Amino acid sequence: MRKVKTLLCVSIFLNGSVAVAAPPETVTLTVNNMTCELCPVTVKKALEKVPGVSTVSMDFDKKTATVVFDPGKGKPEMMIKATTEAGYPSVIGKE
Repeated sequence: MRKVKTLLCVSIFLNGSVAVAAPPETVTLTVNNMTCELCPVTVKKALEKVPGVSTVSMDFDKKTATVVFDPGKGKPEMMIKATTEAGYPSVIGKE
């Protein structure tokens, strides 16, 4: 344990900083072509495959997907691409 602390201190000294993960972000997508109760399941599965996505909440009535993600790993553009490739084009909507 002492070696780990020493290596961490040396690393901080040499690099001048400590890598800190970015806080999660949330984006709401307006999703087109959702016409039945099973559509949100398909969209959710597509979004969950995007790197950095941690949570997906679907609202069939509002035709939206609210996504919590790590901005260091994923971007909203990747989510739009995933839904579009699944047959449900989306755009960034109101949060």
